[in-house]
Amino acid sequence: MKNKIVFSLGLVAMTLMAGSALAADKLVLQLKWVTQGQFAGYYVAKDKGFYEEAGLDVEIKPGGPDVAPPQVIAGGGADVVVDWMPSALATREKGLPLVNIAQPFKRSGMMLTCRKETGITKPEDFKGKTLGVWFGGNEYPFLSWMNHLGLKTDGGPDGVTVLKQGFNVDPLIQKQADCISTMTYNEYWQVIDAGIPADQLVTFKYEDEKVATLEDGLYVLQKSLDDPKMVEKLAKFVKASMKGWDYARANPDEAATIVLDNDASGAQTEKHQKRMVAEINKLTEGSDGVLDVAAAERTVETLLGGGSDPVITKKPEGAWTTKITDAAK
Repeated sequence: MKNKIVFSLGLVAMTLMAGSALAADKLVLQLKWVTQGQFAGYYVAKDKGFYEEAGLDVEIKPGGPDVAPPQVIAGGGADVVVDWMPSALATREKGLPLVNIAQPFKRSGMMLTCRKETGITKPEDFKGKTLGVWFGGNEYPFLSWMNHLGLKTDGGPDGVTVLKQGFNVDPLIQKQADCISTMTYNEYWQVIDAGIPADQLVTFKYEDEKVATLEDGLYVLQKSLDDPKMVEKLAKFVKASMKGWDYARANPDEAATIVLDNDASGAQTEKHQKRMVAEINKLTEGSDGVLDVAAAERTVETLLGGGSDPVITKKPEGAWTTKITDAAK
């Protein structure tokens, strides 16, 4: 009799667990890049149970050099993607209706890092220099910046030579470029770790030069916003994600450890991830996830001012919404 009772209780427990699992709403998040501190808030939200508390079963898919978030969501491989606004707006203009539903990053981390020995002390000194630039949509803020400076990018004597930069810092280390593209939270520190001290470097932050564009926003397809059940799910996701970012700012070292625990590649180091989370926290500080429309409009103006080949040709309509962040409140 006792065995029957134990078995019955076990069956009830299993049934309840199964019911709980079935009740959790599945949601897939595609990251813009590999597992690293740049995405700490999402990994923290999953690890600390914030998504589970919201009734969500969130799968986080790492990105990489061969992963384009817009293509993933277009193919049905994700419900939400992390992307930079230049890429999202370009994709939207080409026909895929991506919409920004939240903006955890308030500030840009993009900058040019130069060797001091080149004599560059101000943007006007770029003339005649070789500058490393990321492409794949990341080049447009740079092109807009050069256009504002009146510098051509064709390699002529009155402009700059653009070196298509890979996702590393080799051009600066090997002196193939006078300056390279870096993020405040990643490649800049790779330069430092490579043996070039900070006092031998000069940096120009896109934020300071007034040519920054919004980075690391959350985007969905328009059809998701037309589905009331999905809207409810997305609101829960954004709220739990921002809770994760709040926790990461309050507990940066723990957040870095959580990121490392989720790094299947084993390529990340504790030192680098702790620094990255600390720098990322500066970019998300003060954000409640609500998009700053003025910042979005500045991004649009920057992209439209990219010279003869702008990333977008007209101001977008319906490219962002507060529908989800309003519901999350």
